Amino acid sequence: MKNYRVIVNGNTYEVALEEIDASSVSKTAPAPAQAAPAPAQTAPAQATAPAAAGGETITAPMPGTILSVNITVGKAVKKGDVLFILEAMKMENEILAPCDGTVTQVGVNASQSVETGALLCTIA
Repeated sequence: MKNYRVIVNGNTYEVALEEIDASSVSKTAPAPAQAAPAPAQTAPAQATAPAAAGGETITAPMPGTILSVNITVGKAVKKGDVLFILEAMKMENEILAPCDGTVTQVGVNASQSVETGALLCTIA
């Protein structure tokens, strides 16, 4: 354990942090946080479709509005490429490609409202 003193907005807090090694870190992804219900949307939520055989489906991580779509069907993408810009709670969030591949389906347009889990695109 290491003890630290942190000052936030003029208030002092003492915090103890435990050091862990890489072998003890869980390899599973944490459960996604529950989003608050979104206000009524102007467009209906996009239905989630199954990924094509061997493809990876990219879904909206939170409700918001698609500001830009940086891909088209047939475009080759690399892991980490910015696929979409999603505005949520007045923040612009980049939706990145999780893998290399070719875009086989685009499920949204710019200015479209989406719900959590809505299909954005499929990469094969």
